[in-house]
Amino acid sequence: MPLPSIPPHPWDVSPEEAVALQMQWRERVIREDCLGEIRTVAGVDVGFEDEGRVARAAVVVLDFPTLVPRQKVLARKAVAFPYIPGLLSFREVPVILEALAQLEVWPDVLLVDGQGIAHPRRLGIASHLGVWCDVPTVGVAKSRLIGWHAPVDDEMGAWQPLWDGDEIIGAALRTRKGAKPVYVSVGHRVSLPTALDLVLRCGRGYRLAEPLRLAHQHASQWEKGQK
Repeated sequence: MPLPSIPPHPWDVSPEEAVALQMQWRERVIREDCLGEIRTVAGVDVGFEDEGRVARAAVVVLDFPTLVPRQKVLARKAVAFPYIPGLLSFREVPVILEALAQLEVWPDVLLVDGQGIAHPRRLGIASHLGVWCDVPTVGVAKSRLIGWHAPVDDEMGAWQPLWDGDEIIGAALRTRKGAKPVYVSVGHRVSLPTALDLVLRCGRGYRLAEPLRLAHQHASQWEKGQK
């Protein structure tokens, strides 16, 4: 797994310290394409068990553009940070890093279930993870955290920019006719146009991009297997 390209910070911090770190690290987010040929793509999803006391991260790597699965891993870790909207990366990234450390096939880009820069301080989990590992990431969230957008046409591939004031922070993207849009935003080292194209090309007729759908499925199957 790539190591942080800048001095890492501790994850065991107070909410006030977490906000201060976000304000610092957001300046390191690269919002333009800075990636090579995409041959592999991974989905990253985090769930919880034991009433939220244990986090479970699943990562599934697929070949691109065939979307043939290559590897899937899962990690579990006790949660050390409270649930606070806008600070979820401090709760979830530590277990994601443990899952990524198991990979034998390192992906060219990560699709992360959550926000990128579509975040009050422009450092959602996809951006935080991307800067930490200095890898291309895209935030793909099932719900909107902040911002507004015009109605999205009910056709696959239709999208509307997500605005916060006069800044475009992402897009509401229709990945399947009749399904609610997903919210795509720059994570790190990937532009918004490339992020939208990548999410659509990773579709398999479901609302969620295939890497994320499989990551969620992998985590869910593990959970069912433990009951």
